[in-house]
Amino acid sequence: MDFRTLGRSGCAVSTLCLGTMTFGQETDEAGAHAQLDQFLEAGGNFVDTADVYAGSTTETIIGRWFANRPKDLTDRVVLATKGRFPTDDFPNGSGLSTRHLTRALDASLGRLGLDAVDLYQVHAYDPWTPLEETLRTLDGFIRAGKIHYYGLSNFTGWQLAKAVHLARAMGLAEPVTLQPQYSLIVRETEWEIVPAVLDAGMGMLPWSPLGGGWLSGKYQRDQRPTGDTRLGDDPNRGMEAYDRRGTDRTWQIIDAVQKVAEDRGVSMAEVAIAWVTDRPGVTSTILGARTSEQLASNLKAAGLHLSEEETAALDEASDPGVSDYPYGPMGIDQRSRNLAGR
Repeated sequence: MDFRTLGRSGCAVSTLCLGTMTFGQETDEAGAHAQLDQFLEAGGNFVDTADVYAGSTTETIIGRWFANRPKDLTDRVVLATKGRFPTDDFPNGSGLSTRHLTRALDASLGRLGLDAVDLYQVHAYDPWTPLEETLRTLDGFIRAGKIHYYGLSNFTGWQLAKAVHLARAMGLAEPVTLQPQYSLIVRETEWEIVPAVLDAGMGMLPWSPLGGGWLSGKYQRDQRPTGDTRLGDDPNRGMEAYDRRGTDRTWQIIDAVQKVAEDRGVSMAEVAIAWVTDRPGVTSTILGARTSEQLASNLKAAGLHLSEEETAALDEASDPGVSDYPYGPMGIDQRSRNLAGR
């Protein structure tokens, strides 16, 4: 397992992160604890969760794992959680206000059985709360010793840039990470979000690197999903719905991933995870698995690095087809000339 620092911080985390959204929902407690053990045995140390996963049950499951394992093992874990969305129906029960975030963090620490978490992430932007209030609150959590670092999740480029520069102007701690959706299928992240991350010196924690399972090769062209798969019970589920995501571009990407996988003698999932893990600005890629078998398969991507030729082939197949300016070839050429001083 390779390691990188958490953005500009000095905290080292594994380049693969164990995502826990399945814990308590698709994976029972025994299976969740087995995955945590398995992940650490494989050399990983970075675990990501959130207060709303499985109706807050996920944090409780992780807390019991911490309580039932020796301290010399649990001390290796760099733990991240998130707050922003409602866990109850009361007024002020959501958002990024001081009131909600304070209660949300305290509740998370209680479920986890910990005095502090390493990385606390605001789960999404809140247009109703002044960003200054949110940043002061997060800085206060660090000063109080409740969190060591904070990050952002699902922020757009301008929202991220505003948060970073406000924090600098106010003399507050800055965010160290951003958690965005990013994969060969979802490359629009590169238009504004990646440049903003790089400019701020932050690290990215991509979620859904397999595009909701599409890049693992489990779905077939002109054959609607059935059986025990993410879309087997409901092919129209969410943003990864079969009819929505099953475009010609998606099948083109899948074909390219399959070719690289066959040439390398590895799985398609390994190729897709390796591609995103080595993108500029990425600190750690979040893996989500329902079973220990799925996790074992995904963990094989640790240490896999694609060649320039393989990366170029995947880049070409997954090109989202932007217009010429400002994101396309004309914009790239203009930026290159600006950098050269012309």
